[in-house]
Amino acid sequence: MSDSVKSVVILGLARQGVALARHFSERGLRVTVSDSRSTSALEEALATLADLDVRYVLGHHPFALLDDCDLLCLSGGVSPDMPLVREAVRRGIRLSNDAQEFLVRCPAPVVGITGSAGKTTTTTLVGAMLERSEFRTWVGGNIGNPLIPELGTIQPEDRVVMELSSFQLELMTASPRVAGVLNITPNHLDRHKTMDAYVAAKRNIVANQRPSDIAILGYDEPNARALRLETSAEVRFFSAEVEVPRGAFLRGSRLMLRRDSEDVEVVARHEVPLRGTHNVANVLAAMALADAAGGTVAGMRDAICSFEGVTHRLEEIRVLRDVLWVNDSIATAPERVLAALSAFDERIVLLAGGRDKDLPWQLFAERVVERVRVLILFGEAADMIEAQVASALERARAEARRVSLEAMVKVSALEAAVALGAEHARPGEVVLLSPGGTSFDAYDDFAQRGDRFRHWVTQLE
Repeated sequence: MSDSVKSVVILGLARQGVALARHFSERGLRVTVSDSRSTSALEEALATLADLDVRYVLGHHPFALLDDCDLLCLSGGVSPDMPLVREAVRRGIRLSNDAQEFLVRCPAPVVGITGSAGKTTTTTLVGAMLERSEFRTWVGGNIGNPLIPELGTIQPEDRVVMELSSFQLELMTASPRVAGVLNITPNHLDRHKTMDAYVAAKRNIVANQRPSDIAILGYDEPNARALRLETSAEVRFFSAEVEVPRGAFLRGSRLMLRRDSEDVEVVARHEVPLRGTHNVANVLAAMALADAAGGTVAGMRDAICSFEGVTHRLEEIRVLRDVLWVNDSIATAPERVLAALSAFDERIVLLAGGRDKDLPWQLFAERVVERVRVLILFGEAADMIEAQVASALERARAEARRVSLEAMVKVSALEAAVALGAEHARPGEVVLLSPGGTSFDAYDDFAQRGDRFRHWVTQLE
């Protein structure tokens, strides 16, 4: 921290805000935390910081917060467009967040991973690969746990794997030594407003790299591939469609790693336990990233073959009366639902809904009509999705295209959707929770939504 910084204001008292408050307070800085919620709503977070000398301004964000502020830190849910942040920029106050503050201080090499889809799976798998390669490995960031509390423990010979969201990246002026961009497709447009702004936020993960750094880019997705022009680092690729000059690729049924002029088979495709072609791409990305961070082929192979996926991503809950129930609550964009649908050959009863992020749903609707037998809708976006699917169904029938959709039903909430799914499902089918929308119309996050889904499914008789 620069000696010129004496006073820090933190906006938002979620996990990131709590971690930042402790980090700065324990280093002797004056810390003020402001959150729009009330004291009663923040009781648990306030209790965790009770031992520190932190000032709180709750229920609103007055401009007076900036009068003695050298650094303004934003939690992930806080938009840079809010009036207080715009005023800070006008006054020349530096903006930051927990990821930036961690990255510029971390003594160990950091592998930073972002993407519109697949980053949690890939981040978790890279961490497992590096652990199996005998590195002490730290995994965190947007995946759930801020890493800034670990700065005093991390050693230079360790490895750090960070998931980075567009919300974090839009403020960042530092890039990790190894940066991975899996894909950049429409997401979070309710926050970023335009696709150009969303791409610009993702770009920051490579924009400040040095020539000695490495960028791993998804070759098969044009926006990710285009970032090769935006970094000074060495560029490597991963691809499930072509053989790349250096990185990871699929050759027939073999997942290959190309190092200089050497091609090494890591695993065969049938050895990858994860469902879906999208997960083959995630594994290839993880291979290229782990290789760039010093991982061994043996470590990669061990991690891949034993990897069971992440909670809430195509998580198989149970089989009841020959019906498989699957939790894909992490699918908070319609594109991610498409990946989930492609992972199954069985007929599907799909539970979808939640809150929309101003994303395009047309392709989702087309795919549902041809692939889903029963669609059960819940949440704020139910009416909008129903209209999109109804239009797609009308077009498909007019054009004499294949139609699998037999029924589309709206319910009040997810619990009712589970009950109705149990009524509609037939032996040999899959009941799939893959919402396409966020959870914030009813739950704190996708994990809470997935946990409730799992609970209700395990209660079915």
